[in-house]
Amino acid sequence: MAGNRRGRGRAAERPHSNVAPAGLSGGTYRPLREGDVPRIVAAAVEVLERTGIEVAPSPCREVFRAAGCRIDDDANRVYIGQKLIESGLQTAAREVLLAGRSPAHDLKLGGQRVYMGTGGQAVKILDLDGEVRETRLSDNYDIGRLCDTLEHIHFYMRPVVPRDLPNEQIDLNQFYACLAATEKHVMANAYLPEKVAEQRAMAEILAGGAEALDRRPIISYSNCWTVSPLRYATETVEILDQIVAQGLPVAISSAPQAGATSPAALAGTLVQIIAEQLSGIVYVNLLSPGHPLLMGCVPAQADLRSGAFVGGSSEFALLNAACAQIAQYLDVPIYNSSGISDAKVPDAQAGAEKGITGLAAALAGSNYIHHSAGFLESLLTVAYEQFVIDNDVNGEIMRMLKGIEVTEESLSIPVIDEVCKGVGHFLGHPQTLALMNSEYLYPSLLDRDNRDDWEMKGARDIREAAREQARKVLAEHWPQAIPADLDAEIRRRFEIVLPERAMRPAA
Repeated sequence: MAGNRRGRGRAAERPHSNVAPAGLSGGTYRPLREGDVPRIVAAAVEVLERTGIEVAPSPCREVFRAAGCRIDDDANRVYIGQKLIESGLQTAAREVLLAGRSPAHDLKLGGQRVYMGTGGQAVKILDLDGEVRETRLSDNYDIGRLCDTLEHIHFYMRPVVPRDLPNEQIDLNQFYACLAATEKHVMANAYLPEKVAEQRAMAEILAGGAEALDRRPIISYSNCWTVSPLRYATETVEILDQIVAQGLPVAISSAPQAGATSPAALAGTLVQIIAEQLSGIVYVNLLSPGHPLLMGCVPAQADLRSGAFVGGSSEFALLNAACAQIAQYLDVPIYNSSGISDAKVPDAQAGAEKGITGLAAALAGSNYIHHSAGFLESLLTVAYEQFVIDNDVNGEIMRMLKGIEVTEESLSIPVIDEVCKGVGHFLGHPQTLALMNSEYLYPSLLDRDNRDDWEMKGARDIREAAREQARKVLAEHWPQAIPADLDAEIRRRFEIVLPERAMRPAA
């Protein structure tokens, strides 16, 4: 609808709740005992000294050689010593800014500050008509428009692989589709090393130049540079090299599965993933000391009865929470995961798995929790209505992080005295009216009506309500996040395949 277009072609600012804002601190949940954390880190260092990392002949291997690492060229193994690991940790960035297009959407990662958002690389989508189909480039734009309206989805990581594009067109166009849909920070990846410079060039146009992008990086990368256990993927490392050369923030992601590509012992999986991460921290800081780098831990498990990937379990929750605890010990920002439900549709299983894993990661103080919205079928599928449901789940989780404020006023001694001595009741007391919008979070979707009112309104379950909200947003919300003049410049310089007609309401 034309009435939903924004002045000057930019998305309007929307108010954010002060009840459950982004960036609250976690850290109250500690799945590892205090002495266990240094033991796991020490074991990871021993693994790097004893077992090493498999690195094929490449410039990467020569970087390690030049730094003094012991290299077994015949076995393609690099052994990284404790002193080099300590040096890498000393120079590693303590905080990383992932900027929104407006400061209201900035992510200041580090410590125990928590942000929750989408994840990436689904290849199927459960459409609003109930059909499962392959993902398209336009889904990244449409899901982005939806997430642009969802307050408790704090960042937009490209959620789906555009199966309708060849690889050489994906890199630039996935970023474009996301940046056109929202002013929240956008993270994606690259399939081809030579495309990273083009991605940066497009981002510079939107940021206002190279220096502006360096100060406020509006794009970042996820780079799965390892293949567990303890092996570097040469082609992906080449992409990582280009990301670092372009000075852009990156999460180096390891995703071992306990019992399949890492030990069945959960502690052993933590040792392996921390070894992989320490090697990456060393490598990136050899290339560029202090580079904006996120330790990227996405440990999962295999169902040992079948070998299938599992992402919705209590073990998954434990592993990701433990990684957050270790990252705080190492004093580096962390990217990890929650919300990878194994359910096939947005049902009770999905709600239970998302609540358990999201709450564990947030309470542990994970900084950048991706996959927290939209995902089903163990990362294979996303659903439009699931993003809406998960927004409410994330909001409840963030409210729990805020905790309970205890002050002389909030102890409420005079209020209790007044009500108990017959002066009114709590529901109508001035304190209640004053606190109703600052102490309490009201979800947009979760139903709190009594049965009679619920039935009178159509007796919709949460999935039906979420579909209705998603349909309304997709029909009405057309954020012009890229001003027309900049859009014209981008289309002139780059091969943008998302047609302009797909970015405006039908006549």
